[in-house]
Amino acid sequence: MVDLKDGYARFKMPVRPEYLQGAKAMQGGLIVALADETIAHAMMTQLTPEEGLTTIELKSNFLAGISYGELIATATVFKKGQSLVIGDCLVTDNKEKNICRVSATFLLLKKK
Repeated sequence: MVDLKDGYARFKMPVRPEYLQGAKAMQGGLIVALADETIAHAMMTQLTPEEGLTTIELKSNFLAGISYGELIATATVFKKGQSLVIGDCLVTDNKEKNICRVSATFLLLKKK
């Protein structure tokens, strides 16, 4: 985690050789997992103590491959409603090249 404030989170992750798939690019599921976690943390800044979250939908657009360096995920909360929270994340490399865009919907869980 690099930064966390109301409705916003920024995470970094190194690209390591063991994260590369057969074509020597970062495995896409790991990129999406980074985005999902970053979005969740942005959303958690807006929860009350009685609320929790779970991902119910993710949409990812892979924009470029990456084989070395660092991934930087920047997420914001788009909307928090009564039962759903929508967030967005842009994952770039350390030179600000767009790697992946992710939109997510989370179910807002209320403790009973």
